[in-house]
Amino acid sequence: MTTFLRGTIALQTLVVFLAPVTAGLLLTTPNGHVLHSASAYTVWVVAVVQVVAAVLAWRPGGGSPRAVRYAAVFLVLVTAQVVLGIAHVTTVHVPLGVALFGVSLVRLTRQSA
Repeated sequence: MTTFLRGTIALQTLVVFLAPVTAGLLLTTPNGHVLHSASAYTVWVVAVVQVVAAVLAWRPGGGSPRAVRYAAVFLVLVTAQVVLGIAHVTTVHVPLGVALFGVSLVRLTRQSA
Protein backbone atom coordinates (compact mmCIF):
# COMPACT_ATOMS: atom_id res chain seq x y z
CA MET A 1 0.00 0.00 0.00
CA THR A 2 1.34 3.39 -0.91
CA THR A 3 2.05 6.18 1.50
CA PHE A 4 -0.46 8.37 -0.34
CA LEU A 5 -3.25 5.84 0.25
CA ARG A 6 -2.31 5.43 3.91
CA GLY A 7 -2.30 9.19 4.27
CA THR A 8 -5.76 9.50 2.77
CA ILE A 9 -7.09 6.84 5.14
CA ALA A 10 -5.58 8.71 8.10
CA LEU A 11 -7.01 12.02 6.88
CA GLN A 12 -10.37 10.36 6.30
CA THR A 13 -10.41 9.04 9.87
CA LEU A 14 -9.58 12.49 11.21
CA VAL A 15 -12.26 14.33 9.24
CA VAL A 16 -14.88 11.68 10.05
CA PHE A 17 -13.94 12.13 13.73
CA LEU A 18 -14.34 15.91 13.49
CA ALA A 19 -17.79 15.76 11.86
CA PRO A 20 -19.60 14.99 15.16
CA VAL A 21 -17.75 17.88 16.77
CA THR A 22 -19.28 20.20 14.21
CA ALA A 23 -22.63 18.47 14.78
CA GLY A 24 -22.37 19.58 18.39
CA LEU A 25 -21.77 23.11 17.17
CA LEU A 26 -24.80 22.71 14.92
CA LEU A 27 -26.90 22.13 18.01
CA THR A 28 -25.35 24.85 20.16
CA THR A 29 -24.42 27.82 17.95
CA PRO A 30 -26.41 29.90 15.48
CA ASN A 31 -24.04 29.25 12.55
CA GLY A 32 -23.15 25.67 13.46
CA HIS A 33 -24.94 24.34 10.38
CA VAL A 34 -22.36 26.05 8.15
CA LEU A 35 -19.48 24.31 9.92
CA HIS A 36 -21.22 20.95 9.91
CA SER A 37 -22.03 21.28 6.23
CA ALA A 38 -18.41 22.20 5.49
CA SER A 39 -17.18 19.18 7.45
CA ALA A 40 -19.59 16.90 5.57
CA TYR A 41 -18.35 18.06 2.20
CA THR A 42 -14.76 17.78 3.41
CA VAL A 43 -15.38 14.14 4.30
CA TRP A 44 -16.88 13.61 0.85
CA VAL A 45 -13.90 15.21 -0.93
CA VAL A 46 -11.44 13.14 1.11
CA ALA A 47 -13.42 10.00 0.21
CA VAL A 48 -13.11 10.90 -3.49
CA VAL A 49 -9.36 11.48 -3.09
CA GLN A 50 -9.12 8.10 -1.38
CA VAL A 51 -10.76 6.41 -4.38
CA VAL A 52 -8.18 8.05 -6.64
CA ALA A 53 -5.35 7.00 -4.32
CA ALA A 54 -6.66 3.42 -4.20
CA VAL A 55 -6.87 3.21 -7.99
CA LEU A 56 -3.33 4.58 -8.31
CA ALA A 57 -2.06 2.08 -5.74
CA TRP A 58 -3.80 -0.75 -7.57
CA ARG A 59 -3.28 -0.14 -11.28
CA PRO A 60 0.15 1.46 -11.72
CA GLY A 61 1.31 0.45 -8.26
CA GLY A 62 0.44 -3.24 -8.52
CA GLY A 63 -1.50 -3.25 -5.25
CA SER A 64 -4.65 -5.13 -4.33
CA PRO A 65 -8.01 -4.16 -5.84
CA ARG A 66 -9.54 -4.60 -2.38
CA ALA A 67 -8.51 -1.05 -1.50
CA VAL A 68 -10.48 0.22 -4.49
CA ARG A 69 -13.59 -1.67 -3.43
CA TYR A 70 -13.30 -0.38 0.13
CA ALA A 71 -12.79 3.22 -1.04
CA ALA A 72 -15.70 3.02 -3.50
CA VAL A 73 -18.09 1.57 -0.91
CA PHE A 74 -16.95 4.18 1.62
CA LEU A 75 -17.62 6.94 -0.92
CA VAL A 76 -21.12 5.59 -1.57
CA LEU A 77 -21.81 5.49 2.18
CA VAL A 78 -20.48 9.02 2.67
CA THR A 79 -22.67 10.21 -0.20
CA ALA A 80 -25.67 8.57 1.48
CA GLN A 81 -24.63 10.22 4.74
CA VAL A 82 -24.60 13.66 3.12
CA VAL A 83 -27.98 13.08 1.48
CA LEU A 84 -29.49 11.84 4.74
CA GLY A 85 -28.11 14.86 6.55
CA ILE A 86 -29.56 17.27 4.01
CA ALA A 87 -32.91 15.46 4.32
CA HIS A 88 -32.68 15.65 8.16
CA VAL A 89 -33.12 11.88 8.55
CA THR A 90 -31.22 11.78 11.84
CA THR A 91 -32.44 8.31 12.79
CA VAL A 92 -30.20 6.89 10.04
CA HIS A 93 -27.71 9.77 9.71
CA VAL A 94 -26.32 9.49 13.24
CA PRO A 95 -25.80 5.69 13.36
CA LEU A 96 -24.31 5.73 9.86
CA GLY A 97 -21.86 8.41 10.98
CA VAL A 98 -20.79 6.27 13.92
CA ALA A 99 -20.37 3.27 11.61
CA LEU A 100 -18.31 5.33 9.14
CA PHE A 101 -15.94 6.37 11.90
CA GLY A 102 -15.61 2.81 13.18
CA VAL A 103 -14.95 1.38 9.72
CA SER A 104 -12.45 4.11 8.96
CA LEU A 105 -10.63 3.52 12.24
CA VAL A 106 -10.46 -0.23 11.64
CA ARG A 107 -9.17 0.36 8.12
CA LEU A 108 -6.54 2.78 9.43
CA THR A 109 -5.26 0.35 12.05
CA ARG A 110 -5.12 -2.53 9.58
CA GLN A 111 -3.25 -0.54 6.97
CA SER A 112 -0.74 1.02 9.32
CA ALA A 113 0.77 -2.33 10.18
